[in-house]
Amino acid sequence: MIKTNYKNPDEQGYYGEFGGAFVPEMLYPNVEELQKNYLEIIGSEDFQNEYQDLLKNYVGRATPLYLAKNLSEKYKTQIYLKREDLNHTGAHKINNALGQVLLAKRLGKHRIIAETGAGQHGVATATACALLGLECIVYMGEIDIARQAPNVARMKMLGATVVPATSGSKTLKDAVNEALRDWINNSTTTHYVIGSVVGPHPFPDLVARFQSVISKEIKEQLNEQIGRSTPDYVIACVGGGSNAAGTFYHFVEEENVKIIAAEAGGFGVDSGKSAATTFLGTLGVLHGSKSLVMQTKDGQVIEPHSISAGLDYPGIGPFHAHLFKENRAEFFSINDDEALQSAFDLTKLEGIIPALESAHALAVLDKKKFNENDIVVICLSGRGDKDMETYLKMLEDGSQKTEV
Repeated sequence: MIKTNYKNPDEQGYYGEFGGAFVPEMLYPNVEELQKNYLEIIGSEDFQNEYQDLLKNYVGRATPLYLAKNLSEKYKTQIYLKREDLNHTGAHKINNALGQVLLAKRLGKHRIIAETGAGQHGVATATACALLGLECIVYMGEIDIARQAPNVARMKMLGATVVPATSGSKTLKDAVNEALRDWINNSTTTHYVIGSVVGPHPFPDLVARFQSVISKEIKEQLNEQIGRSTPDYVIACVGGGSNAAGTFYHFVEEENVKIIAAEAGGFGVDSGKSAATTFLGTLGVLHGSKSLVMQTKDGQVIEPHSISAGLDYPGIGPFHAHLFKENRAEFFSINDDEALQSAFDLTKLEGIIPALESAHALAVLDKKKFNENDIVVICLSGRGDKDMETYLKMLEDGSQKTEV
């Protein structure tokens, strides 16, 4: 029997030994304000009425749970895709962004900042701010700005200011650093919409609760389609881990459900160009919480690498670190070429072009043996429009097979 409470942290924000709130003194009032108020506000009838109405009528929820027959035939099992790519703005990120911007308004904040890697969280936050009338500033690594140009254009059209992070690896980690500096300088007027289950308490819990709509719908939809509410496996990709937290949330205490997380292996775990945190990380503090971090022996962060901007992060959320430490979830490292091949396979088999992040979750199908009657649910966290330049380059190079 599973006895541990995996879903939510304790009062200090810890999932086992991971979590907490490690912030500069100037940010402490903001974090404390959130800690004291977030559960009461998001649990109120008024908040839930507005949030649920927007999820249904603006975002387009519930997203389909699709039985992928061709993919199922290839892998000789029953594969369902949770179609978060069909959300407004094209990814699961809108679930959290709308919730946090609504929360910020109730806290009296009129200025929103965010960080983004692949751009999906930036687009979602800019969209929520445009809808609800708040100023929006998005920090994004200079390299990510170059490789995710369509999403940068969308953010600007939505009225957001996109600020490049030019330090370090010029990717997601550095964008988070810049956003935290902004928050310190504008702490009384600004809410920081963190896009993943990372950061100081209460952000990991806050984001997981907003994303938990994914697993709630999976349970309901499975029950409608096959007469049972639990699958045998749930699979999702993990960078920081927001879509995975949402996909796992209502299943982590269901002992019969096997949980699988796919990390970005980059060029390989031992290549020196990877973002597979559970394979390479050690206990440390990154961006305000204690978790597994890719770091040197003296605590310097090791620059990560992934072909997927959304997974290019040297840490993992404390929720997932706890699942890993307790062996509640099985983690796989998926290399860049394996993710790319899975993206091309899904496109040819099902007519769905996935985001590169989601392709990492799909690649688990080549690494795990499933039984014929297993029910396997994979979160398709986003659509691949933003990654077309990468996909087309691979086709032109002839480095990817297009036959399955």
